[in-house]
Amino acid sequence: MLISQKMRALAPEMDPLRLGTGWKPEDLAKPQIFVESTFGDSHPGSGHLDRLVEAACRGIADAGGHGARYFCTDMCDGESQGTDGINYSLASREMIANMIEIQAGATPFDGGVYIASCDKGLPGNLMGQGRVNIPSVVVTGGTMSAGPELLTLEQLGMYSAQFQRGEITEEKLNWAKRNACPGCGACSFIGTASTMQILAEALGLSLPGSALLPADSPELTEYAYRAGKRSVELALEGLKPGDIVTMDSLENAIFVHAAISGSTNSLLHLPAIAHEYGLTIDGDTFDRLHRGARYLLDIRPAGRWPAEFFYYAGGVPAIMEEIKSMLHLDARTVTGHTLGENLAALRENGFYERCARRLEEANRKYNIHVTKEDIIRPFDRPLGADGSIAVLKGNLAPEGAVIKHTACPKEMFRAVLTARPFDSEEDCLDAVLHHRVHKGDAVLIRYEGPQGSGMPEMFYTSEAISSDAELGRAIALITDGRFSGASTGPVIGHCSPEAQAGGPIALVEEGDLIEIDIPRRVLAIVGVRGERKSPQEIEAILAQRRAAWKPRPRKYKSGVLRLFSKHAASPMRGAYLQFDDEDA
Repeated sequence: MLISQKMRALAPEMDPLRLGTGWKPEDLAKPQIFVESTFGDSHPGSGHLDRLVEAACRGIADAGGHGARYFCTDMCDGESQGTDGINYSLASREMIANMIEIQAGATPFDGGVYIASCDKGLPGNLMGQGRVNIPSVVVTGGTMSAGPELLTLEQLGMYSAQFQRGEITEEKLNWAKRNACPGCGACSFIGTASTMQILAEALGLSLPGSALLPADSPELTEYAYRAGKRSVELALEGLKPGDIVTMDSLENAIFVHAAISGSTNSLLHLPAIAHEYGLTIDGDTFDRLHRGARYLLDIRPAGRWPAEFFYYAGGVPAIMEEIKSMLHLDARTVTGHTLGENLAALRENGFYERCARRLEEANRKYNIHVTKEDIIRPFDRPLGADGSIAVLKGNLAPEGAVIKHTACPKEMFRAVLTARPFDSEEDCLDAVLHHRVHKGDAVLIRYEGPQGSGMPEMFYTSEAISSDAELGRAIALITDGRFSGASTGPVIGHCSPEAQAGGPIALVEEGDLIEIDIPRRVLAIVGVRGERKSPQEIEAILAQRRAAWKPRPRKYKSGVLRLFSKHAASPMRGAYLQFDDEDA
């Protein structure tokens, strides 16, 4: 007996309450499907999801089930940038997962469809899916189209910094604002939203070929319909996400992450998702698998093309075909078949031919000539052969810090810089914009980790640096906060332990010498007041500073951010909520 029918037998009030909601009597005995989405008018990534919800519900009905719609709208990091609102971003992921647990746990369902697009909404849904662990499928909400001149939103930080430095007119800035988001969908670059859509498919939780389609495409609506149908089949088959998400599927996702030069925020989200399945991955897992991995995708912000071109080149299946020798092809997927079987089916059913036709249409639309190989490089002609991220360690970051080295100038791969510490992003940004930061500086922003201020993005500061022709190749930005998936330049985040927890980043003083060595994976304090010291001398100096250091009072006295800042795990482990009975 399906769990929904057992619940009906136990709770006589259930039938009348559902009839009062609008269910028909014949719906009560059908497989009942939980249709969760982040639909709402909060931002373009979620504003169109009602169309996909309705398509999924049609698929459920046509497969003999009944879909019940639930909503937990997400916030938009872009709308909150530069304000204290961004501090809620990472915490919102936890709250979405919690709400899914509450909604699905309060009234058991036989299966589920999870529909989301963006930075914290999709990871929150993936975490909630793992926690609830009912047979289910994920539908990702696709990407928005580019604007005129192939304009995409991640370029707006550059325009804003240029305007503040007097390099462009206000009219040009306003043109960029009016045209950067021409429609719904995730922002059109390989930021966190696009990365997590791709990783949902790479994990085997979405239908093959469905990730990062143009949000307004009929193909995406068709995938949502098919996902609805598949959810009913899954409910009857009993195949659960916990049967799909394994260490093999997580490694597949990390190899894909390397191939696409995915967002550094994935190092927060994928470990947190794994945690919901009782699995452990961390920054070291990413670093190990990225070493020697192929980086193939020429999509912004590290590459040339908007994210809609990803699907035109064949999407996740095309990436996987190129790196097939590195993947666990026997990993199970939501189709009921293995990854290898899915790839074979796509080769036979005309999927790549359909993608090629869409690429031809895009070339005509934008008056360009782009080939599939311009977007996804062949395995033997990669953009890079050492993945796309590195985890650096040393006395400044004993637990690690992350850098996307594919977006970092080669001049900064090895450097010794002079420390300029700031205790908030606002103070640092003001110094950068008013030329109080100079070549050869290591700019540190601290007390912005999960326990400090909720771990907001240092987006404006990173953009101000990377868009400066001189500073972008001559300084580094190091923080216990994080960066937008759109960030480029010499930026190092997630520095752990964080300052609020007494990590070494809290002990750095003006004039310390900071060594960065990406090939050797080193981030270390190597001198004081501009003078080199031995490792033993540095250790003694840090011990003296630590003895004098006092923890700051918690920034938040109540509410969600107090809960998050008190219980968040280390960034290098995923910054999920960790309680007293868990390992520190």
